[in-house]
Amino acid sequence: MVSKIKVDEIESSQAGGNIALNSAMKLKNYTTAEMNALTGMTAGDTIYNSNEGTLYVYNGNLWNPMSDSTLSFTLNYLVIAGGGGGGSDSNTTGRYGGGGGGAGGYRSAYNSETSGGGAGSETPLTISSGVSYSITVGSGGAGGTYSSNNAGSQGNASSISGTNITTVSSNGGGGGAGSFQAGSTGGSGGGGAEGGTTGYSGTANQGYAGGDRTGNDINGGGGGAGEAGNTDGAKEGGDGVASTITGSSVIRAGGGGGALNGNGGAGGGGSNGASGTANTGGGGGGTGNNDSSGAGNGGSGVVILRYPNSYTITLADGATSTAGEQSSTNNEKYIEIESTGTVSWS
Repeated sequence: MVSKIKVDEIESSQAGGNIALNSAMKLKNYTTAEMNALTGMTAGDTIYNSNEGTLYVYNGNLWNPMSDSTLSFTLNYLVIAGGGGGGSDSNTTGRYGGGGGGAGGYRSAYNSETSGGGAGSETPLTISSGVSYSITVGSGGAGGTYSSNNAGSQGNASSISGTNITTVSSNGGGGGAGSFQAGSTGGSGGGGAEGGTTGYSGTANQGYAGGDRTGNDINGGGGGAGEAGNTDGAKEGGDGVASTITGSSVIRAGGGGGALNGNGGAGGGGSNGASGTANTGGGGGGTGNNDSSGAGNGGSGVVILRYPNSYTITLADGATSTAGEQSSTNNEKYIEIESTGTVSWS
């Protein structure tokens, strides 16, 4: 049974009969679970919800908050966009091949770890309990096909957005150039090929540029979050960046290798047209030498969130996580979100 409001002392004012409260009201304190398990309430019963940081009043049927949540916490994040698709050869020109796809933009706010493009760690977000926030997870760009439209497509952006927070958005990776078709800029840029011999630029604080085409069938590797394409040699995709936000060190957002023998950076596809690794934002590998199978697709992005262990996340509106909410070190949890939707905490 919910206790009624108790007042230590009530004093009537001599002017106009107003009532002044000389000490604080004493309300019963319940968690959300305890509140929902209460029985025997009557309309007007009032409690303080310790999970939400606000008063709740029973209307005879439901508990209703009297204000927005007053509780907030720090949210660390890793926001990676979808990687760009690799470039392909053309069935009309032949034997030129395509550049590697660029990695998806990489933005980190955890444990002073770097973001893409050599940028430092970002500022974590301040999140309110009980408020819904939008999560977008970008898909990878399509690899170029063995046709006249043979450049890779740019990947799609990933983001966190909502009321009273600064939107965090990462740009999709650039598509690798194809035979006589230009590639594209992106979070990290696509690699060059005959359609655009100079590698394409990345986005500041998210990723690096793609590598240049340096000769016949020597097409540029896609840029990675950690280095430019071709850094480790002709056709090589740029490496990604390591993060320990999930408790162990994982490298993500590598650029795809350029045709023919380039290697993809960590998370990126190789030059045999392999696709970037799913949920890493890796760029797709380019193909060449009349390879009719087409180039690799960019890997899908991911949004990874880390927050205090005292909060529980709820996914809605299509947001999914294969592994779900995981306990980690320092009294914290993390979750890898793999599809677009909304999240809230209680």
